[in-house]
Amino acid sequence: MIDASQACLYDGKDKAPTRMKAYGHALAALGGSNEKVLCLSADLTSQTEADLFRSAHRQRFFSMGMAEQNMVGVAAGLARAGEIPFAHSFACFLTRRCFDQIAMSVAYPKLNVKLVGMMPGISSPGGASHQAIDDLALMRATPNMTVIDLGEATEVELAVRLAAEVAGPVYLRLRRGLLPVLFDPAAFRLELNQSYLLRHGGDVGFIASGLMTERALQAAAILEANGIRASVLHTPSIKPLDTEGVLHMAESCKLLLTLDNHSIIGGLGSAVAETLAEHGAAVPFKRIGLRDVYGQAASNAYLFRHFQLDPDQLAAAAAAQLEGNRDVQLQGRWASNAEKEAGWGEDWKEK
Repeated sequence: MIDASQACLYDGKDKAPTRMKAYGHALAALGGSNEKVLCLSADLTSQTEADLFRSAHRQRFFSMGMAEQNMVGVAAGLARAGEIPFAHSFACFLTRRCFDQIAMSVAYPKLNVKLVGMMPGISSPGGASHQAIDDLALMRATPNMTVIDLGEATEVELAVRLAAEVAGPVYLRLRRGLLPVLFDPAAFRLELNQSYLLRHGGDVGFIASGLMTERALQAAAILEANGIRASVLHTPSIKPLDTEGVLHMAESCKLLLTLDNHSIIGGLGSAVAETLAEHGAAVPFKRIGLRDVYGQAASNAYLFRHFQLDPDQLAAAAAAQLEGNRDVQLQGRWASNAEKEAGWGEDWKEK
């Protein structure tokens, strides 16, 4: 575990600064410095920011059409030829649809293929068919696979180069487009098998990754305003997981909660639960995420609210658990951009 509290630029209050297409720009830049890096797309080129690589390095870009399984097979062949292929699609299609090809053609021979799954969890508005709520479970269960869950612009840029340096298959899970900037690029360094302590507090410990880390910081700020001290441990490396960081949180907090933009089954929550059980760590523990259900077709604002993943809901869940499952009224309420702009009526669901 690395104490990154000084590298964390965001205190959970107001809005975090943002950056557009951090992944696409980082991949194009990597292609400029490493001629072995190739880019593959399965009919979602602009939607996965692969178009930036295509514009910069057209001879090393391959459009495979709407054939994700074939794309993974081609990527495996390119890796056997000594190239470093980055294969792109929405996370649901890349993992569920291609699982056999990933397992047998990429992971089993431990080939140097980088799988980039966009629109993780309920960040997609497209409903159950487009929402990857099981991709972490699938990739965690795949031998030889490195799994990184990203939700912040600085670490996304670092993760692209880190993935290329890993000798073997890597699954990068991230949202496209606009990402928050939570970390200082001059001070933050991304490493495998590491977690990052962003905030110190001895009452509640949030363990989060990807898009949930920003929400963990916001929930911690709400708890702080109510006299409850919360730690936030950011864990982009899902596999390998930083066991030491998890156990440190278990020892230093009265209550531990994992936050998943994913099913609670098989994701970060499961990885942490396995670590706590295997090491005999005795701490009250709760997994927060989708509770064995599919998502729905709706806006991000609606979905995160519906599944109780908004910061005020996370803070309330932590406070209630801390007080023995009693209902606790917190002062100071958080509102999403959608609520601030349009209220919680039906009209904001499409925003």
